[in-house]
Amino acid sequence: MDSESPTHDTTHEPTRGGIDRRAPAVRCAVVTPVVSRRGRGGAPERRSPEARLDEAVGLAAAIELNVVFSGLVSLSEIRPATYLGTGKVEELAAIVEAEHVDLVFFDAALSPVQQRNLEKAWSTKVVDRTALILEIFGMRARTKEGALQVELAHLNYQRSRLVRSWTHLERQRGGFGFLGGPGETQIEADRRLIGDRIIRIEKELEQVKRTRGLHRASRKRVPYPIVALVGYTNAGKSTLFNRLTRAEVMAKDLLFATLDPTLRAVDLPHGTRIILSDTVGFISELPTQLVAAFRATLEEVLEADLILHVRDISHPDTEAQAADVADVLEDLGVEVKDGGRVIEVWNKIDRLSPEAREQVQNQTLRAGAEAPVAVSALTGEGTDDLLGVIERRITSGRVTLSVILAAEDGEGLGWLYRHGEVLERTTGEDGVLQVALRIPPERAGLVARRFGARRVHTM
Repeated sequence: MDSESPTHDTTHEPTRGGIDRRAPAVRCAVVTPVVSRRGRGGAPERRSPEARLDEAVGLAAAIELNVVFSGLVSLSEIRPATYLGTGKVEELAAIVEAEHVDLVFFDAALSPVQQRNLEKAWSTKVVDRTALILEIFGMRARTKEGALQVELAHLNYQRSRLVRSWTHLERQRGGFGFLGGPGETQIEADRRLIGDRIIRIEKELEQVKRTRGLHRASRKRVPYPIVALVGYTNAGKSTLFNRLTRAEVMAKDLLFATLDPTLRAVDLPHGTRIILSDTVGFISELPTQLVAAFRATLEEVLEADLILHVRDISHPDTEAQAADVADVLEDLGVEVKDGGRVIEVWNKIDRLSPEAREQVQNQTLRAGAEAPVAVSALTGEGTDDLLGVIERRITSGRVTLSVILAAEDGEGLGWLYRHGEVLERTTGEDGVLQVALRIPPERAGLVARRFGARRVHTM
């Protein structure tokens, strides 16, 4: 036996919800390795091993795998050949055989050598965290850009993993088929074909990015501020998006229920119009391939006037999840501590006990002007307060101008509506129209040039 501590096992009943009844579900074992602090250089873990295992099981459920076994494996160091020690590999091999496991989800990043050696030892297909998340993204992608981004990430991942093992998993699945099977990309394609396909996808993505750039430029000409929803996966972003916009975006209790960005216009309490953007959820140890591949998708976040960081405040690991989101945002160049641009939204307060709700209320009161906003996207509680906070933040940096127009200048009035936020219109006894206009300060000069400096005054 090796020096690793005993495995902590949790057996799960076969998953029944959402399974394709036309074929038996893939029987899956979930293995979450836990490296001791001594083995990780003393770096503290943000979340408990049990929470990591629960999340891994959730990832498997998101891809509709039938989880027949899940367990934690403690180890003092990572072995180059198999990640785990010999004793643990043999112990898990017995479980794989006894449970008739078709697929092992190893909740860590495996090298190609480690993956192949574990597949040989366990006589079944092995996928690591990156591969499973890619599979989920492949199933969730709905737009052309999303599908291209996922395929690009998948091809880059598979380029170093061209093996022809375990072709007995012949069932075709949704997404891009990262879980294996004859005729699928990772088995049939060689490096040259993958390289050619990557070049074609990158060209297509450049065209998509140009199109998105044109759309963003047109939105800037109609100066509606962009407000982006970000947060850990399953924090309730899409439910909140639906609540605020009355849209019908997919909002399920699944990890990565939303992949492609969705945009909707929302009118705030005093008439300010914004564009609300729902984005893909973040997750701990997000594969680097996906951070790079989805950068274009996350450009809505980079260019947003305001960012709503939605947190599941009822989750036991809410602090760790918030830290993971902050890491990804900072990698993208967003300063999370910039209180003027980022608002924390504490969602799912309907799940809290009365004592926990009181504690959350006290925390928000102590935080002052930059306090988090507590809401329940499910019931709507607190969402009116959230809209008010958004409007105050959006308008705080804007200037209000008084513009004088001739009564018959319908074209000029239309121009003001297109380029700013018209707050009030009054007509004098002489028929002259006075318009109160709120705009970003950098647009004040544009208004003055259009109507003449004498007819434009700061209020």
